[in-house]
Amino acid sequence: MHFVYLSPHFPPNYYPFCVELRRAGVNVLGVADAPYEALRPELREALGEYYRVDDLHDYDQLVRTLGHFTHRHGKLDRVDSHSEYWLETEARLRTDFNLFGLRADAIAGVKRKSRMKAIYREAGVPTARGAVVDTLEEGRALVAEVGYPVVAKPDVGVGAAGTWKIHTPDELAEFFARKPPVAYLLEEFVQGQLVSFDGLADRDGEIVFCAAHAFSQGIMETVNEDRDLFYYSLREIPPDLEEAGRRTVKAFGVRERFFHLEFFRADGDGRIVALEVNLRPPGGLTTDMFNYANDIDIYRQWAQVVAFNRFTAHYSRPYHCGYMGRKASKRYARSHAEVLRALGDGLVHHTPIDSIFRGAIGDYGYLVRSADLDEVRHAARLIQQLA
Repeated sequence: MHFVYLSPHFPPNYYPFCVELRRAGVNVLGVADAPYEALRPELREALGEYYRVDDLHDYDQLVRTLGHFTHRHGKLDRVDSHSEYWLETEARLRTDFNLFGLRADAIAGVKRKSRMKAIYREAGVPTARGAVVDTLEEGRALVAEVGYPVVAKPDVGVGAAGTWKIHTPDELAEFFARKPPVAYLLEEFVQGQLVSFDGLADRDGEIVFCAAHAFSQGIMETVNEDRDLFYYSLREIPPDLEEAGRRTVKAFGVRERFFHLEFFRADGDGRIVALEVNLRPPGGLTTDMFNYANDIDIYRQWAQVVAFNRFTAHYSRPYHCGYMGRKASKRYARSHAEVLRALGDGLVHHTPIDSIFRGAIGDYGYLVRSADLDEVRHAARLIQQLA
C-alpha cells in the first residue's frame, strides 16, 4: 500500500501516524513545503520518500508530486493529512487520482455548515435553527423567528474563526456592515455545555473506537473572550449523545476515518443539539488523550485499520483524561514548576503548543488523568487559577 501524507510534520504531535503506518508495512510518501532536514528523525525514518514543494496551496505542484510518486512507486492507494485545513485539497486529489475515501462530490456536506444541518435533519438529529443570510433584512427576518442572541459564523470555516455572537439590533447591523464577502450562517444561540462524540470508523463504516468529551466552554467563547480551555474525557458516554453520534457517523458515510462531532447539551431540557461535523481527528492533543484515557495506542490502531481494516485494541475507559491550556498573556497563581510539583504522577504529559492554535487551546498544554473526575477538575483549577 502506498499512502501519500500531506504535511506529515504538522501538527507536531501527529508524526506517530506516519511511524505506525511504516510499522504496518505501508509505504508512506510525504509531501510538504518544509525542508527535509527540519523533519524530526522518527518521521524521516518512517517516510519511503519525501517530496518538498514550494507551496502546499499550489494544487498543480501537488498533482505533479503525486504523478511523480505514481511513476516511482506504482498505483497510489490513499492520501490524507488528518487536518481540517487540507480537507478539500485531499478530496480533490482523491477524485483526480481515483483514490479511496472522501471525494470532491461529498466535500460540501462536511465543509458547509448549512449542508451539515440538512444531513443532520435527515438523520433525525436536532440542530439549532438557522440559515445562510446575505443581507441585513434577511438577518432581521431570522431573528424575528428565533430571537436574540444569535451566532454568525462562516458557512465554510475552521474552528471559531470569524464567529460573532450578536445580542441586539445594533450589533446585527454592525455585523452586516463589517461582514466579510463570504457566505455566513446565522443561527439561534443554544445555551448549554459543549460536548463531543469522537472516534474512528473502519473501512466498512463500523465504529471501532469511540470517546466523548465535555468542555468548559465553547471554542467561540474561548477565542473571542481569550479564555483558558479545559476539557476532559468521559468514562461513560451518555446514551443520547452516543445515539446522536452514531446516527451522524452513519448519515455522513464515515469510512476509514476519524471523526469529531460537536454537540450542545442544552440547559433546561438537557437535549442534545448538533453543532458541527469534523471528519478528522479532534484537534490539539486529543489523540494523545485517547491513549492516556484507555491505555492504548490510537496511532497504531489507526494504521492497522488503514493497512488491514483491523482494530485490535481492547479498551474500557479506565480514566478520565483532561486537557488544561494556559496562555502566555495571563499571570497564573502557580508557576510551571509549581504545577509540576503539585500534580505528580497524575500529570501524564505537558508541552508547548504551536502559536497557530493558541487562541483556541493556549500556548502551553497539560494532560492529567485520573479515575476520579473530581481530581481532574481540581487539577484544572490548580493549573488555570489566575494570580
